Amino acid sequence: MEPNQNGQKQLQIELKEETAQGVYSNLAMITHSSSEFVMDFISMLPGMAKAQVRSRVIMSPEHAKRLLVALQDNVMKYESAFGRIELNGQKGTYMPPISDFHGEA
Repeated sequence: MEPNQNGQKQLQIELKEETAQGVYSNLAMITHSSSEFVMDFISMLPGMAKAQVRSRVIMSPEHAKRLLVALQDNVMKYESAFGRIELNGQKGTYMPPISDFHGEA
């Protein structure tokens, strides 16, 4: 870490070009144990029999809670700027139907 103008340490973050491209996901599956949360980000395409895990993120329960708080904050900011995000008329958690799901962890 390098000090900034106020003498505080500042974290330098590198974003490689291939990572900056991002990965599209329209489904996330989350599991957990006593020591970690595992989030699989999946791409489901219409008419395809298989969905592909595009990225897996594993984090501690503390970091998962920090992510939850950060997502809540960002969704509130988004909705104040662009309007309410609707979840296809569903109230609460929305889970698209998955039939005959066979996955590997």
